[in-house]
Amino acid sequence: MAGTTPGTPRVLRAMNDRAALDLLLEHGPLSRTRIGKLTGLSKPTASQLLARLEAAGLVVATGTTAGRPGPNAQLYAVNATAAYVAGLDVTPERIRAAVADVAGAVVGEFEVVTPGRRAESVVGQVTNALDGAVKAAGLARADVHRVVIGTPGAFDPGTGRLRYASHLPGWHSPTLLDELAAALPMPVEYENDVNLAAIAEQRLGAARGHDDFVLLWNEGGLGAALVIGGRLHRGFTGGAGEVGFLPVPGAPLVRHVTKANSGGFQELAGGQALARLAHQFGVCDIPGGTHNEVATALITRGAQAEQGPERELLHAFATGLATGLASMVAVLDPELVVLSGALISAGGEPLRELVQSELGELAASRPRLVIGEVDRLPVLRGALEAALAATRDEVFDTTR
Repeated sequence: MAGTTPGTPRVLRAMNDRAALDLLLEHGPLSRTRIGKLTGLSKPTASQLLARLEAAGLVVATGTTAGRPGPNAQLYAVNATAAYVAGLDVTPERIRAAVADVAGAVVGEFEVVTPGRRAESVVGQVTNALDGAVKAAGLARADVHRVVIGTPGAFDPGTGRLRYASHLPGWHSPTLLDELAAALPMPVEYENDVNLAAIAEQRLGAARGHDDFVLLWNEGGLGAALVIGGRLHRGFTGGAGEVGFLPVPGAPLVRHVTKANSGGFQELAGGQALARLAHQFGVCDIPGGTHNEVATALITRGAQAEQGPERELLHAFATGLATGLASMVAVLDPELVVLSGALISAGGEPLRELVQSELGELAASRPRLVIGEVDRLPVLRGALEAALAATRDEVFDTTR
């Protein structure tokens, strides 16, 4: 709102415009009368507001009310085609991309499998994933207003290099961000993948209405997102929440953790701990598959068993999770802990109950533990939500 004075009619109109647009996003199509009641505006003012937004291409007339006494009323909705955003979820195995319209509906998705593709540059992988999703949406790359890319670790704000993610090949060049900026015509932002999962849960899932919570992610690696006072806490180098490196009782002390890409909490309660626990408790018929598939299968069997070695494995795993959580809770005292990731989903409610019980004995404060509700690609959904928030602020600003 540069160049405007707070309290002027123009600014007040813009505030009313944004309030109406947010209501349409929340409730879907609304009539002029309903918008007036929800905003507290008079009918003439609501009519002027809708005419202004329709002329700006931000709302469209969409059908009429029916089945009520009196004449049918015109309904209005956000013009979903006013802007598009993209989100990318980067893992060592693949890059998933999705495009959403400004109303939040996903209109195109694409996946690029990346193992063994080091001959192809990261810039090529990213642009291929983005272009695939854009094509699936029936759009062109230039139609995308903003892209948010989620990766493990974090880009150091001082050096621009990716830290805490040595397992992501090709992403550690000091010139990578400049190369991506040159290849992509729209604003591009980068965020830690677990932070994006927390954004998804805060806006759409288990953490709605909570300003102080921790999201603990367990899928391939252990990580956490810290939301304090409603905002993500990233830390000085972006490394806040890299709790896989956290020294904890019951695990060997690991030195030079970033070089080893390991740490106490990761060894105690990460996916690699499951094979050790299976041998410790004499679990027979350990399933085959990849490292992550074996860990997920063992947790699933533990959650389904009422007793026996599989249940003992689950209990030991829950104790490991609670041990690391107890250190985090002692420092942060969060209102809520959201458990997320494939291993958490595999354990479900039986795992959550065990972790809650163990944490109650290990921590002085006792936050409520819940399982994440955004169970389909929460990192990608969080990337879209982050891109949408910034794009709506820009596109819905009627003082421009």
